[in-house]
Amino acid sequence: MNVRDLRGFTAVGGIGKRMGPLTHGTSKACVRLLNRPIMDFALLPLAEQGVRNFIFGVKGGTNHRDLYDYYKEGIDFSARYGIEPRMHFKYQPNEDDVGSADSLRLNLNYYDVEDPIIVVQGDNVHDIDLMDMIKEHGAKEAFMTIALTQVENTEEYGVADLDPNDFRIRRFVEKPSPDKAPSNLANTGIYLLSPEIGKMLETDEIEKVKKERNRLDFGMDLIPYLVDNDFPVFGYELRTAWHDLGTPERYLEAMRDILYGKLNIRVREEPVFPNMWIQGYSDESIRRRKRIAEDCGKGKLTIEGAALIGRHTRIGHNTRIADSNIDNFCILGEHVVVEDSAIMDATVLGDYTSVSKSIVGRNVKVKSTQKHPTKIDSVSVIGNDVVIREGCNLIGTRVYPGLTIPPGLNYVNQTLKTYNDVSKLAAKA
Repeated sequence: MNVRDLRGFTAVGGIGKRMGPLTHGTSKACVRLLNRPIMDFALLPLAEQGVRNFIFGVKGGTNHRDLYDYYKEGIDFSARYGIEPRMHFKYQPNEDDVGSADSLRLNLNYYDVEDPIIVVQGDNVHDIDLMDMIKEHGAKEAFMTIALTQVENTEEYGVADLDPNDFRIRRFVEKPSPDKAPSNLANTGIYLLSPEIGKMLETDEIEKVKKERNRLDFGMDLIPYLVDNDFPVFGYELRTAWHDLGTPERYLEAMRDILYGKLNIRVREEPVFPNMWIQGYSDESIRRRKRIAEDCGKGKLTIEGAALIGRHTRIGHNTRIADSNIDNFCILGEHVVVEDSAIMDATVLGDYTSVSKSIVGRNVKVKSTQKHPTKIDSVSVIGNDVVIREGCNLIGTRVYPGLTIPPGLNYVNQTLKTYNDVSKLAAKA
């Protein structure tokens, strides 16, 4: 098996509930991470190793619209990252599926695919060594090889029970407590499948599984079926880093690890200082980059740890940024603090705003003054197009898109989805 023979596949059918409000009205795969869609981090390592054809198993209008409008046929993605020959992207037809494995079945049938398949998740960050995985898959004559990674907390994942002699998978134990976990190797959702998978998915036995469960998911249905019926399913331990961006906490952890180079996925620009990047290539961007660097040198601006700053972003004096990402076209006022946080594009942070361990979405306006500073902390997540008035404190709070938060309010561990939610809490203030 050669890398160029592989057909890439990712099922994008969920609504990303745990990442709300960032996924409200937006495909999770297109939520921004370090100034690009999350999906880029799943695709690029495979593209750079030779995979050229990909199928997006999209389900739902939001997922299809967002992915197709951004990725199109693959030409723009290829040009952006210098991939030659170029990538080719295809999309699931507007037909219903009953799970991720059924989405694969539908697409292999629709596009007459008879190639080996590499499956990745659209919300994963990884830098897998694909050739090494292919080598082990071939040596063991596997039907399916599942990439596994060591985890500290087994209660968050499906954990593999392996034959210690050859890494053959005997079963997966879903979210076991540490004392009951058969190993600490978790399913990453990266699967290498032999070409016979297409025909197998069309068999009467698989159709029976679908009808009995009204579902055909990889983890819950297909893998148990393969293991129980003695298909050669093997584990492959990742020797590189991997992140599942299923929650805001994991999102921020992945952001930090990429900035510090713990994954082999680096920001492509040359750093202005160690672990500090300012993006942009136009004359205006270059002038702004120089200005920010000069302000750092003169002590007018403090950037600590690691940071990525996007194109055409303006940062006021006496502002401190630490271990954070500031996206394109943002405006940060004076005396602003951003630490361990992500600020997405076209967002404005007024003077004396403080953001810590939080994610602020796109096109947000945070009003703040020295007398009435605004604070966003403790894994708060602010949706797109939100306005937060001066003097607010949001601690562990999620604000859904389009809302305006009145001035001077304190919210602790709240979820604000509607104006009614805002009004109820405001009335109690």
